[in-house]
Amino acid sequence: MASSNGKPAQAEEGKAAAEGSIGGYESLHRLLEANLSPELFQEASRLLLGLNCARPLEAIALPEATMTLAETHNFDVQAFRFSAGKEFLRQPRVVRVGLIQNSIAVPTTCHFAEQKKAIVDKIRPIIDAAGASGVNILCLQEAWTMPFAFCTREKRWCEFAEPVNGESTQFLQELAQKYNMVIVSPILERDVNHGETIWNTAVIIGNNGNIIGIHRKNHIPRVGDFNESTYYMEGNTGHPVFETAYGKIGVNICYGRHHPLNWLAFGLNGAEIVFNPSATVGELSEPMWPIEARNAAIANSYFVGSINRVGTEVFPNPFTSGDGKPQHADFGHFYGSSHFSAPDTSCTPSLSRYRDGLAISDMDLNLCRQIKDKWAFRMTARYDIYASLLSEYLKPDFKPQVIVDPLINKSA
Repeated sequence: MASSNGKPAQAEEGKAAAEGSIGGYESLHRLLEANLSPELFQEASRLLLGLNCARPLEAIALPEATMTLAETHNFDVQAFRFSAGKEFLRQPRVVRVGLIQNSIAVPTTCHFAEQKKAIVDKIRPIIDAAGASGVNILCLQEAWTMPFAFCTREKRWCEFAEPVNGESTQFLQELAQKYNMVIVSPILERDVNHGETIWNTAVIIGNNGNIIGIHRKNHIPRVGDFNESTYYMEGNTGHPVFETAYGKIGVNICYGRHHPLNWLAFGLNGAEIVFNPSATVGELSEPMWPIEARNAAIANSYFVGSINRVGTEVFPNPFTSGDGKPQHADFGHFYGSSHFSAPDTSCTPSLSRYRDGLAISDMDLNLCRQIKDKWAFRMTARYDIYASLLSEYLKPDFKPQVIVDPLINKSA
């Protein structure tokens, strides 16, 4: 399976490999593509990416305008198609979905206004490329308007927070209307109606430029450098699913991907696509990255779009964290690798580990129900038993159901 923009993305001879690359390659998929025979690469792709309707994913040819923008602004672009089986009573429900990953645009020492403007200026041509490609639903990365400064514990970064209808939303509303596109915009929200409370929030903007609603991050990490509870706490919006012009979508923000019940709840509410806008670094989570979203797509019979920012963000003042490391000034490398997963176990190759990127997928949403019919996960689940256990677990006097071997403590 060739990458859809046709670039092997190998380090040029005699030049140092880019930070975040794998020996000069943008991704594992491209490393394998460049170093295996076509036959071995096809077999490796089958094992790593699965098959969609018994076939490898098909690359989509994108318009020349999209490829020109990608070349001019140096961002990765890939596009693949997820098919579904032919039905007799329903027409195909094909929706084109996009994911954007990006690094910050100027150093974190620059004036905050300059940082925000630089990111907006950087994102605009990538959104234009999505629009030129006919993307129907587009999702940006977690806290896309700012550096991921929540490692620092410095409160000055709260200045990046804005109301739901703030300047970033207004910027995207124009583009949503221009391109007839639903846009999911994860921001740092300032709730001006409730004491200036700050939340990690996704704003869902309709294809008519209207605000459909919001979802606030359910699970807040307290691991390594992720000191996010200094800034915001667990969200209060539940697990909403937004019925858009193109399908029913949910947003499982970042750390929520580690919680299977969080994924389940969006499925129970009828999601067909769940986005996972994230900010995560290689040392901490990369082995989990290709597994969790794919497993969620399979277990819940919906599509998942996984987005991670790229680059290393260095902050003015060193900070410490809960893992006992000496003080340091950066989170580590955000490894990008954004991708799509489908309910039939197939997934796309990942975007670059170090460059900005746009991932595009055509997905036939009929596949969701077809997989539900095939595997009957919903029908065979035992929600009554799970609910009973969870209800008991929440009680102070809960006792785990453990049956002890009576011979364990008896002498021989």
